[in-house]
Amino acid sequence: MTLRREALESLPVRTALPELRAALESGGAAVLCAPPGTGKTTLVPLELAGLTGEGPARRVLVAEPRRIAVRAAARRMAWLLGEPVGQRVGFTVRGERQVGAGTRVEVVTTGVLLRRLQRDPELAGVDAVVLDECHERHLDADTAVAFLLDVRAALRPELQLVAASATTDAQGWARLLEAPVVAAAGVSYPVEVVHAPPLRPVRPPHGMSVDPALLEHVAGVVRRALSERAGDVLCFLPGAGEIARVARLLAGAPAEVLQVHGRASAQVQDAVLAGDGAGRRVVLATSVAESSLTVPGVRVVVDAGLAREPRVDHARGLSALTTVRASRAAARQRAGRAGREAPGWAYRCWTEAEDGRLARFPSPEIAVADLTAFALQAACWGDPQAAGLALLDAPPAGAMAAAGAALRAIGAVDGEGRVTQRGRRMAGLGVHPRLARALLDGAAEVGARTAAEVVALLSEEPPRSYGDDLAAAWRRARTDSDAYAARWRTEARRLEGALGAGGAGDARGASPSGPHTRPRVGGTTDNSPAPPARSLPRDAAAGLIAALAFPERIARSRGGHGYLMVSGTGAEKAAGSGAGRSAAGSADRSTPAAPEWLAVAVADRPVGKAAARIHLAAPIDEGTARAAAAALLRTDDDIRWDSARAAVTARRVTRLGAVELAERPLPAPDPAAVREVELAALRREGLGLLRWSPEALALRRRLDFLHRTLGAPWPDVSDAALLAGAGEWLGRGVARTDVRQVLTALLPWAGGEAARLEELAPERLEVPSGSRVRIDYGPEQPVLAVKLQELFGLARTPTVAGVPLLIHLLSPAGRPAAVTSDLASFWARGYPAVRAELRGRYPRHPWPEDPRAAPATRRVNARRESGR
Repeated sequence: MTLRREALESLPVRTALPELRAALESGGAAVLCAPPGTGKTTLVPLELAGLTGEGPARRVLVAEPRRIAVRAAARRMAWLLGEPVGQRVGFTVRGERQVGAGTRVEVVTTGVLLRRLQRDPELAGVDAVVLDECHERHLDADTAVAFLLDVRAALRPELQLVAASATTDAQGWARLLEAPVVAAAGVSYPVEVVHAPPLRPVRPPHGMSVDPALLEHVAGVVRRALSERAGDVLCFLPGAGEIARVARLLAGAPAEVLQVHGRASAQVQDAVLAGDGAGRRVVLATSVAESSLTVPGVRVVVDAGLAREPRVDHARGLSALTTVRASRAAARQRAGRAGREAPGWAYRCWTEAEDGRLARFPSPEIAVADLTAFALQAACWGDPQAAGLALLDAPPAGAMAAAGAALRAIGAVDGEGRVTQRGRRMAGLGVHPRLARALLDGAAEVGARTAAEVVALLSEEPPRSYGDDLAAAWRRARTDSDAYAARWRTEARRLEGALGAGGAGDARGASPSGPHTRPRVGGTTDNSPAPPARSLPRDAAAGLIAALAFPERIARSRGGHGYLMVSGTGAEKAAGSGAGRSAAGSADRSTPAAPEWLAVAVADRPVGKAAARIHLAAPIDEGTARAAAAALLRTDDDIRWDSARAAVTARRVTRLGAVELAERPLPAPDPAAVREVELAALRREGLGLLRWSPEALALRRRLDFLHRTLGAPWPDVSDAALLAGAGEWLGRGVARTDVRQVLTALLPWAGGEAARLEELAPERLEVPSGSRVRIDYGPEQPVLAVKLQELFGLARTPTVAGVPLLIHLLSPAGRPAAVTSDLASFWARGYPAVRAELRGRYPRHPWPEDPRAAPATRRVNARRESGR
């Protein structure tokens, strides 16, 4: 074992070590800001552990955000010490551990660190913790920092803490840790940035979708870089699917094409990071290669400019990754990969003008992700609301509320948010709480091995090539030998072992229905001792586990490809989908029937679409649906307004979330509830729901006229005013309400003014002919429509409440002849013209020259009548 001193002494971070040691000795914490490639991930832990010949022997934990970075960092440090991994330098990731009795530096994922802190908050035997790549703002890393600060404050003030960041924006961490920033200058080689945007516009990313035209352009830029520059090419793409597509487009390129992403096998990742110098390489990578890792031989970076961030839709119970534009910080990090070993070039697949429109930094995961796992960690730590945790960004209140509700539903926390024994068991399983619930409750139903295998399948979504039928994907994982299947088998073994380590009783803990109940396939829950696990068909077992993990995604068929999820979200299977068919086929296997119920494991909602898209599902029956989503099962009295019938309907409905299971009429609904429904309908649909008699309409217009003309005490009978007081006057229901009686009750009886209604706004007016003519109280001026001969002898316009009537003078046939609100002026100037026009048309009617002196009449001219 030979210490590679020359390599150690060449690392630029060495110059910052004295300042770092001083900061740790004085305050116990420091923020180390060092560019990629300076040795902050490798030299600093070795120095802190005393493995380079300086300082006392100490034990150091190094936390990395990704498994690929854990293995790479451990391998690099072991190489510097001249020994294999597992001796003085080891690592632990979920499902894999290489440490020995003499291990002094252990590299772990932040998830492993969190579970270790929950088991042993003091971190007994650990002298220092280095949290690497803090600038990436992963939720586990933020949480680990908060927990470690609590540990330093309450339990172990001597525990040293280093927050390492590859960016210069470290002041926020410095304030949080109350520690100085120690900066290390990097020996960076110049990188020339070349903007290479597509020649034609491409569609912006949405959801998980990336325009194929952009990927074709990226492949073209890679070929261009191979022809223009020397060295290997590192190409950044948002996900494994895009990497696979670009790899196909690069078939025949003059270089070996390698793929690096979270799903790649450890052997492939190790080969890429080791480099053998045999020929040129094109490494297609996700953001895992942005920092921590040095890919040997890279002189050129091609950046598609995209990244994946988590998003959660609390209203629909959907969470997924979404494609976004990479931030400026990410773009700098990626470009820097080209200058780690020599001068390089960075080809950016966007215009220079777009640089300024990019976000400065990526979104902190705590602000955009599902916080269920975080909330469980906080509850296990004793701070259910995370109010006392030292976090750079507070968790959003809405996301925390949704997380708390989810944890209560699966029995992980009690009504006050305190963690239960079951919740602690879930937190120690190393999977999302939803999957932990499925593992525990599913093991009691179908056995530990079956539950572990299906949960392992759900913990890392299988490749799309496995199809969208969960049971079929399970069968394929059991028989295939690809990288995914290998990881799946490792994780399934780990989960089965975790169940065994926890004891059989733990697998039969609380279900959403209560602290001592558990789901039973067939639709019941009970408090009896759990029976031995049963052997269910593979499809039924897969559906049960998926339903236990994602009860709000249980879906019932609407016919065709459409489903309704328990959450209330519509969902659709793709045309030709095989999801659920393996157990629901009809007798004619060529036309398999779609299952009535699905347990949806993976779904997303495309941008602009109302319905979710199902990617992975398994069939279940109604009994399983009821048991898995027992917390969402309820029976309610459903009293609502039926607009088509203009009446209240009442029924008793059993629902599983938004899905109706059964209903029956409710013969005697609660009168108060009925009244509330009718009031709501009135306010929503308006007063037209009431039965308005002609008398009621006339009275309302008269009262409206008086209110507009005289004001108080005459009541406001507008729609808004009547609806505002509907709670007082809607006594016997919409159908039986006497609107005229309601309006009469509004009259100003108390002051005696009601008695003047006929005086101020008479319903009819007696004209000179003796006729009583109805007054139309319209929205403007009251109108009196009367035949002209009936007003002979009336010199001036009559008024109501001081307002002149607008008189519509009618011909003997009842047609409009003139309109006036000044009768005297009409007789003097308008009448002669009307008389000249109508006397020839109606010769039997009187047309005196002076209508003011003529007697009014409702009849024809008597003299002409007798001589006919």
